Amino acid sequence: MTVQLYARDVGTGTPLVLLHAFPLSSAMWLGQREGLANRFRVITPDLRGFGGSVLGDDEPSIDAMADDVARMFRRLGVRRAVVGGLSMGGYVAMALCRRHPDLVLGLVLAATRAAADAEPVRENRLRQAGRLESDGTTQVLVDEVLPGLLGPTTLRRRALVYGRVRGLVQSTPPRAAAWAQRAMAGRAEAFDTLRGLRVPALVMIGDEDALATEDEARAMSDALPNAELLVMPRAGHLCAVEQPDLFNQAVAEFTAALARTSR
Repeated sequence: MTVQLYARDVGTGTPLVLLHAFPLSSAMWLGQREGLANRFRVITPDLRGFGGSVLGDDEPSIDAMADDVARMFRRLGVRRAVVGGLSMGGYVAMALCRRHPDLVLGLVLAATRAAADAEPVRENRLRQAGRLESDGTTQVLVDEVLPGLLGPTTLRRRALVYGRVRGLVQSTPPRAAAWAQRAMAGRAEAFDTLRGLRVPALVMIGDEDALATEDEARAMSDALPNAELLVMPRAGHLCAVEQPDLFNQAVAEFTAALARTSR
């Protein structure tokens, strides 16, 4: 079935499409909608099964998620956009570059990786997917995924941010989370896609990220023909949520430069 993504769409100007992390929803981009909509058209979809989007009955696949996003572009009348993805959203953004390169004006990859999962990571995802399906609750995500999403600085100093992220994790539908874990476990590496990218890219990583590493970020920026790498201080995996002002400033400068050259 064709899944129509629920999307928040605010502001005017160059379109900026932001794809959320696992196991959250487009609610994680609140700071980006507030901070960037005065300069750009900020579009934040809920990927299938998350937030306001239905799951559908397709086999789990990152490619299916990318095709959903491409359909959303057409529905919203967006010809090209700067596409940003954080973590799982980065996997979807890279698949979009491979399958629908004409839609991408520029690429922002935050806290993600181009390599496929190593076998232990893959097995862990499939184990969690099984538990999500059998338990029918998100407890396994709260116990095992939530602790790695935020850096120690955030856990020490930003209790409100932790509370908000915990709430988002708890409200994730278990079936959607299981589907997404299976989709991520089955994805291929994306280095060939990055090497062939014809548009500029911005790669970001938090210096306290326990799930994606600076080496992985550097490997992506090295593979990309035209990329800059930004290491964000005092930020863990959800760098856009933990350091929204820094994240927004970097994305705004990147997008504004692209808007000038693409006129």
